[in-house]
Amino acid sequence: MFTRDIFIDLGTDNTRVGIKSKGIVMREPSVVAYDVRNDTVKAVGAAAKEMIGRTPGSIVAVKPIKGGVIADFDVTEAMLRKFIKSALRGSLFSRCRVMLCVPSGVTEVESRAIFDAASHAGASEVDLIEVPLAAAIGAGVEVGASSGSMVVDLGGGTTEVAVIALGDIVTSQSTKTAGDSLDEAIVNFVRKKHNLLIGDRTAEQVKIAIGSALEYENEGKLEVKGRNLVDGLPKNIELTAEEVREALSDQLSQIVDTIRYTFEKTPPELAADIIDKGIVLTGGGAKLRNIAKLIEMETGMPVTVATEPQDCVALGIGKKIETNLTFDTYVFKRGKRYR
Repeated sequence: MFTRDIFIDLGTDNTRVGIKSKGIVMREPSVVAYDVRNDTVKAVGAAAKEMIGRTPGSIVAVKPIKGGVIADFDVTEAMLRKFIKSALRGSLFSRCRVMLCVPSGVTEVESRAIFDAASHAGASEVDLIEVPLAAAIGAGVEVGASSGSMVVDLGGGTTEVAVIALGDIVTSQSTKTAGDSLDEAIVNFVRKKHNLLIGDRTAEQVKIAIGSALEYENEGKLEVKGRNLVDGLPKNIELTAEEVREALSDQLSQIVDTIRYTFEKTPPELAADIIDKGIVLTGGGAKLRNIAKLIEMETGMPVTVATEPQDCVALGIGKKIETNLTFDTYVFKRGKRYR
């Protein structure tokens, strides 16, 4: 009776935390700043993200989640502990049960790492759900139907493509080509074409401001500041939307290839359903201009973008908790969970 149910979308770029019956209560960058001299956490979330690229040698600002899985266990545990504590602030509940998401096809070791991190962060009981299934639930897809549905979750660290029917994933494919890869592609393009070194945060701002998958109306330009690689001095350039589109083209082609490959593995009966119903896009990457139109052109299937696509995974976990979730402590063995 003194336990609160919490759901967490532990993303590579952003973490969303929600509470049963309250919905999403927190949206924070998945960043931790800590002092390397004594391993003390200095900041978590938005405050830590502001420190990226601006810290002295004694302080490091890192993203502990890479490609949807834990890259630094201790830092992830500290981040989760902070987020859970903030979510429970002002509450009479001292204990919590937590449900988190994991990428499809995650290994036993990676699943166990997320499970243990949440347990060490203060969760009394932990359960896991795969990202595409949570995204589909959050997008309003009828996952329990016998007809097949295809969901593409364009996250920060991974792109998850899955065909879902009868409440479970029939076939899925995951690729590391995602939001962070698009940012890296912009960094590399600017360095090669303009001899200018920019940071990941600047590349992300460029992607949001003028990035697109196809040409769009009223395309503009954006002034970008960085360091000239020729003389080492500060320099400003103007990037056009066409240049950014050129930088992103190879990465977007890889995402389309992943969708095609997943469709090739889909049973014929479900493939027919998907042709009729189309593809649903979720995740922050779904907000890239004209990406739905590009996928529609390349696959020949109708594509729709979910409402508030960046929140679909968190909302899906929340709905799972609200409906039929029974918490148990699981033991991982041979990639499966046993009560």
